[in-house]
This record gives sequence, structure tokens and C-alpha cells, in this order.
Amino acid sequence: MKILVTGGTGYIGSHTVLSLQEAAHEVVVIDNLVNSSEESMRRVAELSGTAPEFHNVDLVNEAAVERVFAAAGVDAVIHFAGLKAVGESVREPLSYYYNNLVGTLNLVRAMERHDVRSIVFSSSATVYGEHNAVPYVEKMEIGANNPYGRTKEQIEDILSDIGTADDRWNIALLRYFNPVGTHPSGRIGEDPQGIPNNLVPFIAQVAVGRREKLMVLGGDYDTPDGTCLRDYIHVVDLAEGHVAALNHVADHAGVFRWNLGSGKGSSVLEVLRSFEKAVGRPIPHEITARRAGDLPAFWADATSALADLGWSTTKTVDQMCEDHWRWQENNPNGYAG
Repeated sequence: MKILVTGGTGYIGSHTVLSLQEAAHEVVVIDNLVNSSEESMRRVAELSGTAPEFHNVDLVNEAAVERVFAAAGVDAVIHFAGLKAVGESVREPLSYYYNNLVGTLNLVRAMERHDVRSIVFSSSATVYGEHNAVPYVEKMEIGANNPYGRTKEQIEDILSDIGTADDRWNIALLRYFNPVGTHPSGRIGEDPQGIPNNLVPFIAQVAVGRREKLMVLGGDYDTPDGTCLRDYIHVVDLAEGHVAALNHVADHAGVFRWNLGSGKGSSVLEVLRSFEKAVGRPIPHEITARRAGDLPAFWADATSALADLGWSTTKTVDQMCEDHWRWQENNPNGYAG
């Protein structure tokens, strides 16, 4: 198929573009490059032997989105594009609601006009909120507790309503957890702008000398070592989960919800020790006070994805850290060098 990937130059997007190409799909990428680099597409081309078609387009520009659809003739869409930092969303909610919701509405309206009705949406475990017990199961009532998560929740609602109203639509809503690692080549990876919001890229920047030490936010949780437990998933496994979901919805009308995760929690200190093993030396860190709003533990029940898609994670936390370190060591300043 010919697949349009929004946000395709980003961390998860670029890995998914490569997985799509490896599965013999043709790929068209649109991205506004606000939090990413076109260099990722050059490196994807280096790895796959085929350059994805790229358009520097912002989804909030409906006319530009329409031009891509009019020219590209795509069969399906994987939708990653959106602002994604929880803390920033609390400070700047209007930007998040405008960018994420208006962009999605423009995308779906263009799909409707061009009779493209298969979409895989990059949602988030954030939609489960604070009220659900672990492990998270797709049938739980959702309720995000920050603007970023609420945009994901509201986009899920929009797509679900579209799928309910028109049975020609094939929709997958993928709720995933903490993507980690990079392609084993070390050529594409995570390149956060500014201070990393997530654990592993922060550890990697400490290890490569860009930051002084890791601040472990809370060491007195009711967990085996006192630090938070999270569900980590290798980004290559995650990319392949998107391809599996795309293949499923190509043949099945309706709205589907799947968790993509490992099904178990790993603590902050466990991940730190794995990264130290990959680097071969201790990584400076300090345990400090808890961060408001952090939950002690959460992870996915991913049995539905296994049953419906034949998909499950294959890579360990040690492999995630080894691959992430290979990327960071070879690209100390990300795509800038």
C-alpha cells in the first residue's frame, strides 16, 4: 500500500517509516519539523535503499494538507503528528488543543474527501489517567489528567464517532507506553529538543557528557526498590506494532483499541543499571523528591494485541539500552552531529 505518515520524521515516526518500507509499503511523510529533523529521512533512505516522499507541511494548514492528498494518492494513514510534552501542555494548553485537535480534523477531512478511510492513530497510555488499576486494559473507562492526554482522548473520541457513523472507516487506536531504544544500526534515534522529558534519553545525555547527572524523582514509592515502575517498549517493536495494526485494519472495518506494551513494569533504577551495563561505567545520579502527579506504577495488558494482531514485544530492557547508547555515542548531539 501507499501509506501517509504524519509526524514521520520524529522518533517513533521515523522507525515506523523504515518498518513500513521493510514491509514493502510505499511511504509519504508529512511533518512541520518543529520537534524533529529531515535528516532522519535521509538516514531512513540510507538504511532501506528508498527515500520516502517528504512534504514539509503543518497539519493545521488545511490547504497544504489537501495538496498532499490531491497529489499523493495514498491508501491509508498512520497519524503521529502532534505536540507531546505533558509539562508543556499544562503550561500551554491552548497550543496543545489547537495543534493536536485542529491538525487531526484537517487530516481526517482530507481523508474523507479523497476516500481514504483507514487510519492508525498514535494514542497514549496517558488516556488511562490516575483512577485505573494496573495493568491497564483497553475496556477500562479512560480519563486523562493533563491537556496532552486529553487531546489524545478527544482524538480517540472523534475517530470513534466517525467509525460509528460510517462503517466504511477502518480505525486503530494504539495506546502505548514508554518507547525506548533505537534502530540497532545506531543511524536513527531519539533526538529530543531541549531538556529530555523521558528517562532514557536523559540518562543517555548524562552518559555522553551533555548533562551532569540524572535526578531520580522519588525513591520512597511502594515498589521493590522505591522508584517508579513503567512499561518500556523497544521502538522497533513499537514500529512493527503499527505495521501489524495497519495490516489488520486494511481488512477489517470498525474501531479497534490496542495496548502496545511489554506487559510488565521496570523501575527507574533497573533501567539505570541496564544503561550502565551498556555504557560500561556508573552514571551519576541523585535520588530527589517525588514529582507531583507521578504514579508509583503502571503497565499494559497487551494480550489483545497478541490475540488480534499476532504482535508482542521481543526485545529486553538491556537491548533497549544497548541500542539507545549506540545511537547516542555515535550521535552525541543527535542529528546535529
